Amino acid sequence: QVQLVESGGGLVQAGGSLRLSCAASGRTFSSYAMGWFRQAPGKEREFVSAISWSGGSTYYADSVKGRFIVSRDHAKNTVYLQMNSLKPEDTAVYYCAVKYGLGYSVSAGGYDYWGQGTQVTVSS
Repeated sequence: QVQLVESGGGLVQAGGSLRLSCAASGRTFSSYAMGWFRQAPGKEREFVSAISWSGGSTYYADSVKGRFIVSRDHAKNTVYLQMNSLKPEDTAVYYCAVKYGLGYSVSAGGYDYWGQGTQVTVSS
């Protein structure tokens, strides 16, 4: 079992920045990739970003590429999502997730554990 707790969401004006954190506890001795997803009202959960166990490989959805940066700190069992140049269309609940095994996935079904989510609202 892995427990994930997201934090750092909030209300920000368009063009602003936020940094989300996802702290993991429990079964953290096994290697796993971490993913970030988001879900806006009335829409399906969509892939945002992922990072490999080593942190050496990162992946981004086209909609956030060049604006968001994912990173991880193994000493703190924490993954971060730095979000810059935020747009109103980035408004959503953001979730982090753990994926055991090789590689990453852009599908929510490919992940094993999820956090409770944190709300990000970008005003125009």
